[in-house]
Amino acid sequence: MSEYAVIFEHGPTSWGAWVPDLPGCVAAGETKTEVEQLIAEAIVSHIRGLRDAGEEVPAPRSTAAAVAVAA
Repeated sequence: MSEYAVIFEHGPTSWGAWVPDLPGCVAAGETKTEVEQLIAEAIVSHIRGLRDAGEEVPAPRSTAAAVAVAA
């Protein structure tokens, strides 16, 4: 099992998610909960598509963290 970093973004009307290590792997939904489920499905589908096409599946390399700053 692999674990990929996912970036979540909250827009004016929806949530989006993308995977830095899997270019083109994205999802959008009305809520963060919805987009979390959709991006998990998208990752599985994306990896399956790469394998079916005989392409290399990129290893997870990115990490993400929240950094507190004084504003």
